[in-house]
Amino acid sequence: MSTVFKSLHIKGDPLVLYNIWDAGSAVAVAKTRPAAIATGSWALARAQGYDDGEAMPFSRFTETVAQIINAVELPVTVDFETGFSEDLDGLNKNIDALVKLGAVGVNFEDRIIGKSGLRDTKMQCERIKTLRAASSDLFINTRCDLMFDGSSPDTHGDLLDTLIERANAYADAGADGLFVPGLVSPEFIEAVCQRSPLPVNIMRMNNAPIADLAALGVARISHGPKPYIDLMQALSKQAEKP
Repeated sequence: MSTVFKSLHIKGDPLVLYNIWDAGSAVAVAKTRPAAIATGSWALARAQGYDDGEAMPFSRFTETVAQIINAVELPVTVDFETGFSEDLDGLNKNIDALVKLGAVGVNFEDRIIGKSGLRDTKMQCERIKTLRAASSDLFINTRCDLMFDGSSPDTHGDLLDTLIERANAYADAGADGLFVPGLVSPEFIEAVCQRSPLPVNIMRMNNAPIADLAALGVARISHGPKPYIDLMQALSKQAEKP
């Protein structure tokens, strides 16, 4: 499954992932015959009664991931946040657990949980190398929060060079994809897709047409927490007394 999953990341013909949060939502999305299933950390945590940001115990996290993987016959990629560990030994144990469960890929963030700003590039590369050492087949979708850490879309053009520097370093460390949440300007999305050494994942915002994102060179489109938020709002509305 890992080889197939990697092959789905095609510039201009993106893999579209409608993020899920538990076994039930995975089964519902699987009925639409997608190419793969992807979890979203925010929704997965909220659905289990926790805040996002690795507040969920790792044992509870892996229990939920196992239920999702066992519920569908599709490749499953998991939002791993920052790996639920600050040290490399703990990170190695955690990624090994996910690989043994059958995850074909992970999203892996370069921010520091509970703090502003990003990890030092060299340290993040060491963390990516730890994931790669655990599995040569795992698709490492490295998430760069440069455009998602309180920055304004008006400033994203000034951050492109730094983003590409990180993308090159992450690629050299063994990453397979580059996820840039918060990037919304078509001009800047296209620039990143042209310059990135890795296939680019964009979070779909404001119902942007998928065909338009594909035309910009995007190789993967995810939906983040929006499916969960929309469905919970619909549930609340249905439950209102007439």
